Formats: sequence, structure tokens, C-alpha cells
Amino acid sequence: MNRIHPQNFDTTSLGLGNSVFSTKKGILRAPCTRKCICVSAFAFIILGIIAAIIAVIVTVGIPPPTPVNRLCVTPNNQTGFLCDNKETCISASQVCDTRRNCANGEDEQEALCRDLPDNLPEYLIFHCSNPRLWIYADKRCNGFNDCGDCSDEIGTLASCPPCGPEWWRCTMVVFYSYCTCIPRSFCRDGIQHCFDWSDEYICTR
Repeated sequence: MNRIHPQNFDTTSLGLGNSVFSTKKGILRAPCTRKCICVSAFAFIILGIIAAIIAVIVTVGIPPPTPVNRLCVTPNNQTGFLCDNKETCISASQVCDTRRNCANGEDEQEALCRDLPDNLPEYLIFHCSNPRLWIYADKRCNGFNDCGDCSDEIGTLASCPPCGPEWWRCTMVVFYSYCTCIPRSFCRDGIQHCFDWSDEYICTR
């Protein structure tokens, strides 16, 4: 009986074409097909793209995350801070007041409160005419002289509406805790609050 040696094995006789080949050590597996080459090339392309992205990140740096928009309006129509639950809107002055007014405490996080007011969003603060002074946005136009120079009540930047029905407008207020409006509860109380005495002779509660 004739024994077929690997080196003399004819692959064409089995209809295999060039899918196998022989060596002195025996039959080896088929070389990589066209499909195999395409898959390998695709894998190299993907790896190249990933490497390029990593190179860009290392060179340029990771872009900062998009800041969350927390601007909201409180029930009393003041500028507020929206909590994570997207329902609770706290007043601006409740942010960084050392109390957790939001359920998750996002109003007291270090990223906001570390360097006041620089880390606060602009909509939460009001800059007084004195550049060294600032107040929370909900303190603007509240009737009180929070800036110390009335720039939060009568200044052009404040743009406050006229005194409401609960207030009396004076030409000048003696007590500097107010600016141009005093509560009507001060009218005819026997104490001068307005320079022209209108709170005692004209104003009615």
C-alpha cells in the first residue's frame, strides 16, 4: 500500500484549491482569506481612530462638562436656584447659606460656595455700584438698602419698579435702611421717616 507523504499531498484532488498547503511537518491551516483581511483592516482602522481621540484628549485636554442651567423663578416671582429634582426652586439667598435647602445639598456644594461670589452663576448675584460689594439677586428691589448706597433700589442697574401699594414713596428717607420707599405701616406713626414729613401728613395706611 502506497503511503501519501505530506509533502506530496495534492490539495487539488480534494477540491480545496489553495486553502491548505503542506510542509515537511504536515498540513497547516489555510492562510487568511479575503474576509479575514477585511476584518483585520477594519479593526486596525477602529484602533487608529481610538488612538487619535486619545491623542487629541491628551494634547487639548478633556472639555469641561456643560454647566447645568439652574435658573428658575420662585413662587414670589424672584430669581431662584433649581434643585436636582427639577421641581424645587429656592431663592438666590438660600444658596451657600450653610443650610441644605435642596434635598441632595446641591445648593451647598463646594464648586459653588468655595469662592463667593466668583463661583456663583451671574443670575444669582447683583453687583452694587461699589465694585467690591454684591448681594444676592433676590435682594434687589426688595425695599431695603442692602448695598448700603441704595444702588440695589434706585440705581439704573437695579431697574426697580415704582413703590407698590404696600409702600409710600418719599423724596428722601431719614432712616437709611430704606431708600425711596417705606412701608405704609410707618405712615402717621408719629416718627419722621421722610424728609418732607409726607409720611406723617399725607400718607395713609
